Amino acid sequence: MAFVVKKNIRGKDYFYLNENKRVDGKVRTKTIAYLGKIKKEAEKKASEILKSRERKIDKIVLVKDKKTDHKKGTMEKKNISIEELTTFCKRKGFVYPSGEIYGGFAGFWDFGPLGVELKNNIKKLWWQFHVLSREDIVGIDGSIITNPKVWEASGHVSSFVDVAVVCKKCGNKTKIDKYEVGKALCEKCNGELESKGEFNPMFATSVGPISEESIKAYLRPETAQLIFANFKSVYDNLRLKLPCGIAQIGKAFRNEIAPRDFLFRSREFEQMEIEYFINPNEEKCPYKIPNVETFIYSEEIQKKNLEPIKMRIKDAFEKGIIKKEWHAYWLATELLWFKSLGANLENFRIRQHSKEELSHYSSDTWDLEYKFPFGWKELEGIADRGNFDLFQHEKASKKDLKVFDENSKERILPSVICEPSLGVERAFLVFMFDSYFYDTGRENIVLKIHPKLAPIKAAIFPIVKINKDIVRISHEIYANLKKEFNVIYDSGGSVGRRYARNDEIGTPFCITIDEEGLKKKDVTIRDRDTKKQIRVKISELKNILAKLIEKEIKFEAAGEIFE
Repeated sequence: MAFVVKKNIRGKDYFYLNENKRVDGKVRTKTIAYLGKIKKEAEKKASEILKSRERKIDKIVLVKDKKTDHKKGTMEKKNISIEELTTFCKRKGFVYPSGEIYGGFAGFWDFGPLGVELKNNIKKLWWQFHVLSREDIVGIDGSIITNPKVWEASGHVSSFVDVAVVCKKCGNKTKIDKYEVGKALCEKCNGELESKGEFNPMFATSVGPISEESIKAYLRPETAQLIFANFKSVYDNLRLKLPCGIAQIGKAFRNEIAPRDFLFRSREFEQMEIEYFINPNEEKCPYKIPNVETFIYSEEIQKKNLEPIKMRIKDAFEKGIIKKEWHAYWLATELLWFKSLGANLENFRIRQHSKEELSHYSSDTWDLEYKFPFGWKELEGIADRGNFDLFQHEKASKKDLKVFDENSKERILPSVICEPSLGVERAFLVFMFDSYFYDTGRENIVLKIHPKLAPIKAAIFPIVKINKDIVRISHEIYANLKKEFNVIYDSGGSVGRRYARNDEIGTPFCITIDEEGLKKKDVTIRDRDTKKQIRVKISELKNILAKLIEKEIKFEAAGEIFE
């Protein structure tokens, strides 16, 4: 049976010649030809096609494509568990268990085609914000394996120790800090924890092919120490002036006793870190504290068992809750970075470490925490390390690591007033959780991730793949945009299905080429978050897309609104 189908797509009618055939006992529908947008011409064209086949049109039917109705439904924030996110990331090509065909390997993850793009965008935007846009910070890329004396001098070999524990009630295995022994309870069932002894989570390895001559070394458990070891060379080579910082993005490894919660606690991870150096006698911060508000959870508030209080970080410093101006500055700056990329600051708080939990090198530490589905957890640590590290390396290496400070006109051993240290994978989780929405109209997930973070910036759709001119122009647009942006060409299925596919992976803009566009040399751009559409000239498309991604222009102002 042959019949003409009318599809209403974005308020316009399109006619197709379809045919039903019975194959293996089942009725299959196949599109024979695209007939255009005018009913009479479509019927005439269909008759000509069928006449050549000595057949007649059975009927004209209207097929409603509900998926293309962009006016129905609402966008609802959807809270999901870490297990649901793990499943979603695997299903959509963001993250896979490493070596999954062999059963996986606990604590190790592989980033798929979409995941690697998102992860690279996070690192690129962090570097742009913290290094390239500032005059006082430069970067390095240290080795993963270095001289083991570095880790001896830093105290990691002797002091980097956790305590392995097992819950007496449910058998859950985990680790705790030494100060928590006898105090902490099982995070799963509140049962009593039994200590199984201390362990050093550094991965040990050997360097050298001959076992008798090999040297015991370690995979680095953090990215900070190579910054300290290279500090004086970097300071002198770049002619830096205090205050200044050195940044690094790179892999770190910890032999966790119980990796868990997807990417949150793994054995291989990446850090984005800054060591910020000042003259210890000049602690005044010359920069304005960004105007950011968050929940404050100081040591005093914790001891009194009170709820965190919401206030501007600047006010928390002025009231003496945050003792050092530099600490307030970096806490606010890090929150500002997350906010600039669309993170919901209602899910953040800053928590001060108690004296018992401070690291051996820190005099004061504040954690930037995020409300994950499994509770408030550390996202980024910001520690005042003083001159502990440079002093230790100067002492162990017998090398003078002092530098000349132009402001005080003296040689000094700088202090690290703040060490913003952020896990890439934990930032990855924040952006995924915050952007996970559900469209009740289309009944599908919408990943409302910031366009600058989105793995794919735009998808190019030919309205139909039968029209050779539409397909040709679509490919030309795709090839041109691909030179500057990560875009995809998608011609499979209805336009509605293509929208849904791209919404689910966070593609912010869908570009459609239709017959009207062939005449006017323009295209429609559809916004993921509002479902609104505009028409723009093909000649202006690349420039407009760049501005939309950077949010330099509002969507409605970027072109002619198209209903």
